[in-house]
This record gives sequence, structure tokens and C-alpha cells, in this order.
Amino acid sequence: MKRRDVLAALGGLAAAPGVASAQVLNLPPTPIVPGPGDVLVSLDTSLGAIIIALKARQAPLTTANFLQYVDQKLYDGASFWRAAKAPSSVDYGLIEGGLQGDPTKVLKPVAHEPTTQTGLRHVDGTVSLARKAPGTGDSDFFVCVGEAPYLDANPAANPADGGDNLGFAAFGQVIKGMEIVRKILNLPTPGEATNPVMKGQMLLPVVPITTARRI
Repeated sequence: MKRRDVLAALGGLAAAPGVASAQVLNLPPTPIVPGPGDVLVSLDTSLGAIIIALKARQAPLTTANFLQYVDQKLYDGASFWRAAKAPSSVDYGLIEGGLQGDPTKVLKPVAHEPTTQTGLRHVDGTVSLARKAPGTGDSDFFVCVGEAPYLDANPAANPADGGDNLGFAAFGQVIKGMEIVRKILNLPTPGEATNPVMKGQMLLPVVPITTARRI
């Protein structure tokens, strides 16, 4: 899968099929455990709690950005609004949540922290910052279902092929509640997409995030 396809699927830089066309990779699972220095946050949704270990040591800027929204209670009343699923699998894709650009709540964008800098990878349960161009990420984030190495930075990739080669800024890992994430991934997606590449990926109804709090 070309990087430009992924960027487009996340509301990025070019028109292309998106995550639904990704090849499912059967890679060994990554252990889902908190690490030293992690900050734990519970996203309480209408379907249950999703607990995330934020990688404050590895991705300090992106973690601090996310915690601004948590500590100011800006994610209270936000939602998971997108489910991009590979058509041949119920357990591969991503869900996206956040404030969808709400001008009354969105804060200043954060500088991009690529995976080549943080040492993190996009694996099953990884939480990562959605963006368009590098440095435009703010409130919206996504959770991977399945291994997704094509979302990592890849210096060897040619930007001329479309988009850029900086990937997305992974900054957390779901340590509890992946069954909720998979349930959201498989909800109906008949919602209207303002971005054509997200057609068929918009949840309706959305899944409310009732509260987001440090643990």
C-alpha cells in the first residue's frame, strides 16, 4: 500500500482508496503493557472504557498535546466518529475520534514527532495523532486494529510517490478495552463524508466519549 493512500484515508494529502485497501500483515503481536514513565488515561465511551498508556518519554510533545485536551476536559462530549475497516476482515483497520476541528475547543497544532524519532511503531492498539501536513495534528487521534507498519515514518520512501514519508505520530497504546475498539470498528458507517476518501467510513450514530481522565 502506498503512503499517499494512507494519508488520504486519514484526511491527508491526496485522493486515493485509503485504509480499506491495506494488506493484512500477520506479524507477531506486540506486548500490551504499560512502560516506565507512561501516563494512563481512561476514555469512557457509551460502549465502555478504553484505557491508554501514553508514551510520555518517547513522544513527549504529542503526549503533552493529548493531555491538554484531557486535563481541560475538552474530550468530554467528543466522539469516535470514523471506522475505516478492511473489507475482508472484521479485525483490521482503525477508528478515529476527537473534536473534528471544533473551533471552540481545538487547541494549537503540535509539532510532528515521527516514529523514526520516538522509536514507537504502529501495532495493534497503537494510538496515533491524525494529521494532514506534518505539524497540523491537534485533537483528532486514531487507534490501530492490527499491525500497520505503513503508518510508520519511512525515510526510504520517495515523497514523489505522493504525500510525504514522515508517517504519523504514534504516542500511546491501548492496554485495556481493545474489545471496545473492535466493536466500534464494526459498527455501521452510513454517515455523510465531507472528505470523499472517507466515504463509507463515517459512523452513524457516532460513539460518544463521555469523559477522558488521567488514572
